[in-house]
Amino acid sequence: MTDLRHQLHGLWLPLITPFRSGELDEPSLRRLVRHYAGGPVDGFILGATSGEGMSLGLSELEQLVGIVRSELAASSRHLPLCLGLSGASTARMQDLLDETADWPINGYLIASPYYIRPSQRGLLQHFTALADHAAWPIVLYNIPYRTAVNLTNETLLALAAHPNIVGMKDCCADRAQTLDFLHRRPDGFRVLTGEDAQTFDALSDGADGAILLSAHLETATFASIRTLLREGNREAAQAAWQSVAGLTKLLFAEPSPAPAKHWLWRQGLIDSAEVRLPMVEVSTDLATWLDAEIERRAQKVLQSA
Repeated sequence: MTDLRHQLHGLWLPLITPFRSGELDEPSLRRLVRHYAGGPVDGFILGATSGEGMSLGLSELEQLVGIVRSELAASSRHLPLCLGLSGASTARMQDLLDETADWPINGYLIASPYYIRPSQRGLLQHFTALADHAAWPIVLYNIPYRTAVNLTNETLLALAAHPNIVGMKDCCADRAQTLDFLHRRPDGFRVLTGEDAQTFDALSDGADGAILLSAHLETATFASIRTLLREGNREAAQAAWQSVAGLTKLLFAEPSPAPAKHWLWRQGLIDSAEVRLPMVEVSTDLATWLDAEIERRAQKVLQSA
């Protein structure tokens, strides 16, 4: 498959995983893939945070990858797929890399080990061991408010020199750290923001793209922000951002991806808003707010037609 390093740009969607009665909902999943494959999406992340990957068994992950790949083939969109993996044991993560080595993916999105809080030296050795072992390229996932440990820029720069580590999903939530890394990163190392509410700033600062749960909605508008910035039309990019910035707050008003699943269910893209414990569906109050925003946006579309 094509080198992931050259595909890691633009708008990537961390696809939600639809469930029905406790099982993977294949009809809804196929419907989702057909829908987004027809739009301005440059790649999919499967089984990561937004996809409730930690609630999926290995056989379910394999089923998820197979369904998405087959649906993309049917739609003639040869989009790259990254599989989200996480774990606190280097040895177990190496086993997961072996177990998924022949899956039809293009790479992995791998978060730092959670809970253990290893040192920077430990993080360097952990990711180096995984990169040496992996059959597919690795995209680092730096999200310290979930893993309780931050990959510093010195560690990131050391890891970026590894030929099998091709980019990073940046959720450090520290603009100064991100700017410093963007200025110092080696040529060809890709940085995609994963902070939905900071998308405009990150793209303005030079990020190569974004991995956005919020882009399940208003996908074309989110994609247009980077395009407009690259064309030098900052005013139009700012206007596009302002039209969707509120979504990035509403969709994280309660633990994600429950709000996005509610919205997609209301739109008819999935057959149920079901999530897996310990996730729960949105509260009655948030459901009311989401439904009101859905209606407001629908009316706006009708008025502009």
